[in-house]
Amino acid sequence: MRLMRLVCLGLIVGLCGLGQTHAQMSGDTVVKSFSAGQGLNSVGLVDASEDTEADVPQAIYSDARGDIYLLDQVNGRILKFDPKDRNSQMRSFELPSQIQPTDLVVINTQIMVWDGNIHVLRPQGPEDAQTRGLDETPTRGVDDEFAVAAFAQMGSQKPQGDDAELLGESTRAIKRPSRETRTRQAIASRGQGSIVVDVISERPTVARMEIRRKGETALFRQLRLEVRDRLGAAEFLEIDNQGRMYVLVENIPPMSKSAASTYVARFSEQGRLESIYDIPVVQSLGLSRRFVTISPEGDVYFLRNQKGEVDVLGVGSREVHKRQTIIDGIPTPQPQLSQFTLRKGFTAAVRPLTRQQVVQTAFAFEGVQWKVSSSAYGADPDTACTGFRRIRRPGYLIGKLNQEVRGVPYCWGCHGSLAQISAKVSRGALAGNVCTRNAPRTDVTGVDCSAFVSAAWGLAQHFTTIAIPSITDPVKNAWDMLPGDAINKPGSHVMLFLRFTPDRKVEVMEASPGACNGRVCRNVYPLASILARGYKPVRFRALASDATKIATADQIINVPSNKKARKKRNRH
Repeated sequence: MRLMRLVCLGLIVGLCGLGQTHAQMSGDTVVKSFSAGQGLNSVGLVDASEDTEADVPQAIYSDARGDIYLLDQVNGRILKFDPKDRNSQMRSFELPSQIQPTDLVVINTQIMVWDGNIHVLRPQGPEDAQTRGLDETPTRGVDDEFAVAAFAQMGSQKPQGDDAELLGESTRAIKRPSRETRTRQAIASRGQGSIVVDVISERPTVARMEIRRKGETALFRQLRLEVRDRLGAAEFLEIDNQGRMYVLVENIPPMSKSAASTYVARFSEQGRLESIYDIPVVQSLGLSRRFVTISPEGDVYFLRNQKGEVDVLGVGSREVHKRQTIIDGIPTPQPQLSQFTLRKGFTAAVRPLTRQQVVQTAFAFEGVQWKVSSSAYGADPDTACTGFRRIRRPGYLIGKLNQEVRGVPYCWGCHGSLAQISAKVSRGALAGNVCTRNAPRTDVTGVDCSAFVSAAWGLAQHFTTIAIPSITDPVKNAWDMLPGDAINKPGSHVMLFLRFTPDRKVEVMEASPGACNGRVCRNVYPLASILARGYKPVRFRALASDATKIATADQIINVPSNKKARKKRNRH
C-alpha cells in the first residue's frame, strides 16, 4: 500500500511582495471566451444590483471525449465545445422550460442537471444539428450513489443532518463535530472505473482519504491531507486516462489572515505528489456552483466570470520537488470590498431573540405551503425584464397556477414578515419579481436576500446588505459560526448560516433568484468559494451573547461615524 501525503496546504504570506499575478505565476490560458448575449458564442449575463449577485453561468463539466459543457441557465441552455480546437463548431442544447438548473455533470454520455433534484436529459433531433432540444428521461439510476456524489462534490446535495437538532432548544450550542467523522464519495473515474473514497477527518487540520475499487475491501490508495489553517472541503475529483489522481482541497485561514484558497493536487499513478493547480476563485464574479472540472487527459479547467465576459481557463500547474510533501499556495490577498455607508437613524423593533427562534422563522419561510391563485400568478405572457430574456415570475412558480407550492417567493426590493406576505397574497398581490435590474415594483410581495435575513432576525425594518454591518459584529474565525449567524457581502448578497455539514461545507438558508430558482431555500456551498469572493461571517448583536434580553435600538443601530468612537465601542 502506498501512502500519499498532502501536508500543510496553505499560503506563504511573505511572498505577497513579489507582485506577480496568479496567471503570471501559473500560466493559465483562456481556451474560450463568451460575451454577453444570446448567440452561440455568447452567454446570458445579468449584472449585479444592490443586494443581488450577478447571474452568471453556473457550471462547466468535461465529458469522456474531453468536450466542455457549460450551463448557460440565463438563456435556458447548455453549450458544448471542444477546448482543444478554437475552430470547432459550438453546439447548443435547449433546456426543458420546467427545469432551471444550477449544476450539471456528464456521466457515461448522460447529461444530468440539478435543480434541487437530479434530472437526466436526452438530446433530441439530428446529431449534427447545431441547436438541439433536451427532453427529460425517466431512469431508475438517477439517484444512484455515483450521480449523487458527483453533484455533491460542489455542494449540490440534499441538506444533511437532523432538522430537529436545529429547531430544538440546543440550537445555540451546535458546533462542528470535533470527533472523527467519515464521509463517503462514489466516483465514476475514467482511469480506474468505479471507486469509493472514504474521507476521514482526524483533526481540524488533518484528514485522510481511503480509496477502494467498488466491491473490494482492500485499499487501492491512501492519502493524508493536512492544511496549515483549517481544512475545508476535501473532494476526490478524478483519475485520468494515465492513472493520475486529482483532489480538490480548501484551506480556510482566520479572517485576519489571507483569503481562503482552493487547490487541485495531482498525484502520479504510483502515488507521488506531482503538481499543484491554484484555482483562482477570487478572480470570479458571482457564485458559480461547479467552477472546476478535469478532462480525461488530465487538463484542469476553471470557469471565470468577469464583468461582461465569461472565460473558460486552462489552469496552469506548478510542479513540486520529488520529495516535497508541503503544498504552499500562490499569495492571495483578502478581497477588497467597495466602500459602503453605515446608515444611522433607523429604528427597529427587536423582540427577545434566541437562535432557535431565528432558525424556526427561517424554516417557516422555506417550508410554507401555499396555493398559487390567479392573482398571485399574474397574466400570461409574463412581463419581460428590461434588456434580458428573463421573465418576471420566479421560476419555481412557472406552470403552477392553482397548484400547491413550497417557499416564499423571491421579490426584488420587497420585505415583510410571513404574516404580512400572506396577507398581501390574500389581497391580490403578485407573487415575486426576479427583475433585479428594474425598479422594485409595489404590486408584488415576497422577500429578497436581506429582507429574508432581516425577517429571520425579527427586525421590523429592512436592513440591506450594505446596512447589515451596522447591526452586526464580525465573526473572526469562520469555524466559530453558529446557527442564526449570517454570511454577508455588502452590496451583493447575504445568507443565513445554519450549520457545517459532515464534509466541512456550509449549509445556509437564502432568498435568491438563481440559486433558489426564485424563492427561499436551503443550499450547501464549499466554504472557501464563498469567503474568497468577499463574503464575511457576521453575528447580529442581539445574538452576540445568546441571551434572551431585549436589545434596544440604540444598542443595535447607532454606530459612531468616526473611527475613534468605533474603536472605543469595540473595546467595550
